[in-house]
Amino acid sequence: MTTAEFTVQRSWKSDRRSPLLWLWSHIRRNWIWIFGVFFGALANALLAGAPAVLAGQAFDTLLANPSSTTFLLRTAFLIAITQITRGLLQVARNFSAELIGQRLERDTRDEMYGSLMGKSMQFHDSHPAGDLMARATNDVREMNLMFNPGLNLVVGSASFLIVPLIAAPRINPWLVLAPIAYLLLYIIETWRYLRELNPATRSVREEFGNMNTTLAEAIDGIETVKGAAQELRETDRFRRSLATWRTAFIWQGDIEAKFIHLLLLGLVQTAALALSLFLYERGQISVGDVVTYNGLMLLFGFPTFVGQFAYSQVSSGLSSARRVLEIIDEKTALDENVGGYDQPMRGALVFDNVTFSYAGMPTLENVSFSVQPGQTIAIVGQTGAGKSTVAKLINRIYDVNSGRVLVDGVDVREWDLAALRRQISIIEQDIFLFSRSVSDNIAFGCQDADRDEVEAAAHK
Repeated sequence: MTTAEFTVQRSWKSDRRSPLLWLWSHIRRNWIWIFGVFFGALANALLAGAPAVLAGQAFDTLLANPSSTTFLLRTAFLIAITQITRGLLQVARNFSAELIGQRLERDTRDEMYGSLMGKSMQFHDSHPAGDLMARATNDVREMNLMFNPGLNLVVGSASFLIVPLIAAPRINPWLVLAPIAYLLLYIIETWRYLRELNPATRSVREEFGNMNTTLAEAIDGIETVKGAAQELRETDRFRRSLATWRTAFIWQGDIEAKFIHLLLLGLVQTAALALSLFLYERGQISVGDVVTYNGLMLLFGFPTFVGQFAYSQVSSGLSSARRVLEIIDEKTALDENVGGYDQPMRGALVFDNVTFSYAGMPTLENVSFSVQPGQTIAIVGQTGAGKSTVAKLINRIYDVNSGRVLVDGVDVREWDLAALRRQISIIEQDIFLFSRSVSDNIAFGCQDADRDEVEAAAHK
């Protein structure tokens, strides 16, 4: 049982046990570029600390020998080389992250589109098109932005947090206290921040979907809106939806305003300066060591400044992934029934005591009739009597609640679904045309039709 009307065959399978695992199953396919992101981030952080180390050495050398201009020029040259190299590595890292992000967006959108093609009409009846479009476009885009710049900045921030921890104790063991203190405060505060932020970003994504649904319904039903002179009412309805979305955004902004990492950084850097001066006064470190240490402490500025944006982007991306995965994972009652009955159709049709209901409301009750091959029948009734439903039960757009629908003596549920639908044509009262050529629209249900067959069908 595939629990889908249509499935796309892929050479790999995503892990849908949770949004995180689902995202990782897509990301890990780009392992070479993942290595580029991590290597670039670590090298960037190490080279970012090089000026502090070189400047500290220059201070000590010049204080010992003020006329040593050669050493000063060499130091300036080394700083320039390290920063040029850092810039090149940063370009490579950003390229890797952007490539992964774009592939993530492409692959997740492709997976969602294939999933939507396999959903039953019951699914599409219960899910507004506007919300589905919001998930397939905006939410998928958010997952791209989650990786780059979101996760790209998070990985870079982590590297900048590690370098002072490694370098500080090499100067003096006591100097590691300030980096450890800041790292602990950073982790605790980030955990609190994300715990409060996640519900807000989830609400923003959901309200965006609701707003998109309101807009799509107004546009799709514009003829009805204008015919009933309800433009003002629909405008007010959309404004209320916008107001709800705005409220969710304000909630998110209120939480982001409480991002106090910058305050913590200022306090820790002040304590670090005081500690380094205290050790200098006691003769345990040199002036150059003070310069190097406080220069290394400045590296904490990068994860602090970008953290608010990066973590918000990651939280929004995870909320979007959850919304997309909800749609992909939702089961449908119909099955492709690959390997089922697949023979040329003669056209004999039997409804055997068929009952069907929409959302618990009976539409057809105990309906029975038969149609012989080549016979033409007309079903007459009031609007909502179930005339269109009869046609949709034949090609299994819907399945009966009880009874049987037989085509050529075979229950439609035993037919290969593709074989059944391929041999049935339905002309709706409201014609829908794809934005393609006229011939493509005529041959939509028979893609292998040649030009002569299309022209013959057009003349009928």
